[in-house]
Amino acid sequence: MCALHIIYMLKKSLIIVFLILFLDQFIKIWIKTHMSLGQEIHVAGNWFIIHFTENEGMAFGMRFGGGFGKLILSLFRIIAVGAIGWYVLKLIKEQADKLLIICMSFIFAGALGNILDSAFYGMIFNESYFAIANLFPKGGGYAAFLHGKVVDMFYFPIIESHFPSWFPVWGGEEFVFFRPVFNLADSSITMGVVMLILFQKRFFKKHTEEVVPETIAEETTN
Repeated sequence: MCALHIIYMLKKSLIIVFLILFLDQFIKIWIKTHMSLGQEIHVAGNWFIIHFTENEGMAFGMRFGGGFGKLILSLFRIIAVGAIGWYVLKLIKEQADKLLIICMSFIFAGALGNILDSAFYGMIFNESYFAIANLFPKGGGYAAFLHGKVVDMFYFPIIESHFPSWFPVWGGEEFVFFRPVFNLADSSITMGVVMLILFQKRFFKKHTEEVVPETIAEETTN
């Protein structure tokens, strides 16, 4: 029964990961091969916009130490993704809470999705500046292995206004909510983290219930 449960949860986790990866990469490849950098498609007025942008893989499009920094960042993220994948397998083997496994599967899938961009997109695409990129261009890609850029496209500027003049620091400046442009992989990571926060008491309670009986048994034996 335990073996069947482990196989069931492993299949469930793999389905989640592969489904998210497939949709994430499908959307990114479509964007890359149908839009030029900065091009927009207004899906729902000015509230939901497909806005093609790329980033170096850090939050808010920041850079870290040029090409060498990008390589270090990519390697670090690969190690982190490997650690998350190992932890998901550990949870499955230990028959942890199903929802916890699902949360971690979402985080793993999202992190892996963005790693694929960094690892391979520079090799299989040319630049998207002022032109639509080609998949596997004859002249080669725009960057080496692990030096690719992450493709983002979802933009929800639901509220556009200005801070009041009396507001500290940002008084009078433009205010946009929600400003960041993100992708499906980012959404997957966010969803997994939010679920971890919302249900942390459930996960912690189950862990406590498992640990306490073991502690009592050890004290009784001694």
